[in-house]
Amino acid sequence: MDKESSGRTPEVSVVLPVFNGARTIARAVCSILDQTLREIELIILDDGSTDETVAIVRGIRDPRLRLIESTHRRVAAATNAATELAVAPFIARMDADDFAYPTRLERQLHLLQEQNLDVVGCQVRVLNESNRVARSMHRYERWINEETLDSEQIFALRFVEFPLVNPTILARRNYFDMGFRDSDLPEDYDLMLRAAAEGMRFGKVDEVLFDWMDHPDRLTRTDSRYALEAFMRCRQFHLLAGPLRDVSRVDLWGLGLTGKPWLRWLQAQNITVRHGYDINERKVNKEIHGVRIGHPSEMPNADGTPLVIAVGAEDARKLILPQILSRGYVSGSDAWFVA
Repeated sequence: MDKESSGRTPEVSVVLPVFNGARTIARAVCSILDQTLREIELIILDDGSTDETVAIVRGIRDPRLRLIESTHRRVAAATNAATELAVAPFIARMDADDFAYPTRLERQLHLLQEQNLDVVGCQVRVLNESNRVARSMHRYERWINEETLDSEQIFALRFVEFPLVNPTILARRNYFDMGFRDSDLPEDYDLMLRAAAEGMRFGKVDEVLFDWMDHPDRLTRTDSRYALEAFMRCRQFHLLAGPLRDVSRVDLWGLGLTGKPWLRWLQAQNITVRHGYDINERKVNKEIHGVRIGHPSEMPNADGTPLVIAVGAEDARKLILPQILSRGYVSGSDAWFVA
């Protein structure tokens, strides 16, 4: 044991599952070991790598680092196994191809404790394999960094997108104890939605503290569990299990490219769409799949019927929110933004 470790129980356990990460693992590991929060442990679970990952990790000497070797089980099982070995009351995620800024863990832990949150992320910079800004991810980066900083906003917009990048998460261990499920759904989004349904509170540090690397070999690019269709199935599964459970009718705002598939899906679940609303004058006073479309200015005050708002543009959601609030709706209670 050296001067970096006091022998006390670490404040944060960082879990890093890795499979064939030899090209980037040293940089990711060092970014965690160089954190300003010193009382940590880093648990690296090698998920059956066939490259030099294990040898590289073994060459990094730090008493706070624990390397666990395993047969290949995929990321959900590997992360769960690493989490079971963690001893700290707070657990953070890290991926082998990303980079954490030195104050990441300190700033996130401070926000979590100060605001009594359960799960905290941070703003990110999305880079490509050349370590340059990933232009193709600019819209997503803007969403992550500009939208939904407080717990109430995150909860209300969780069926649009969960604005916390999974490897940036630091949480109380009961969040990770729920476990990632290995299914045909994105395991990180699925866990976040389950945790939100249990009443856990989410937050995000208003500062870029993480470089999230986007490249063609990343799981989010190659695995069907992270395709757009899988995220849609995940939203719809959790909507039916939560806000729309035992609901027989809703109103729907938005009958464009985003809204029409939601209309068809709602009807396929035997949920009646009572009224539809759209700002497109060509749709007003017409019927789409048997639903009369009115202009949003005609929408009455909230009467207990859930309102599903299916619009694709971020700016549109910002314009719609004050309109529904003025009619007595509560975003995240009886009005739900979806995408």
